[in-house]
Amino acid sequence: MALLPADPDDSARRVRGEIADACGVRPGVIVADSFGRPWRIGQTDVAIGCAGVAVVDDWRGRPDRERQTLGATLIATADELAATADLTRTKDSGVPVVIVRGVAHSVTSDDGPGAGGLQRPAAEDLFR
Repeated sequence: MALLPADPDDSARRVRGEIADACGVRPGVIVADSFGRPWRIGQTDVAIGCAGVAVVDDWRGRPDRERQTLGATLIATADELAATADLTRTKDSGVPVVIVRGVAHSVTSDDGPGAGGLQRPAAEDLFR
């Protein structure tokens, strides 16, 4: 069993800084964990901590393929990246790190808001 970090966003920032110091590059870093979902069976990995990742891609106001204006589409980029990484290893493999390539557009120069940027405001929370 592995314990989760007390502050996953801080852990992601620290890891990002250590990689920058050692390698001279500042990749986006996501700390992920398994997550069950209401109304769905199975688990998926989600981001519980982030640094240097645009956690949400807001498509509201943009046109879709049919040129209709999107009104509710917020893509949870950090969660999708966490789930993508999880597909490349098994839960019992002991692999602690996965490198996801091809998503440089989601990496930011600053550390950003962390995974907290994915939390729904209390007024919009359906389960409180």
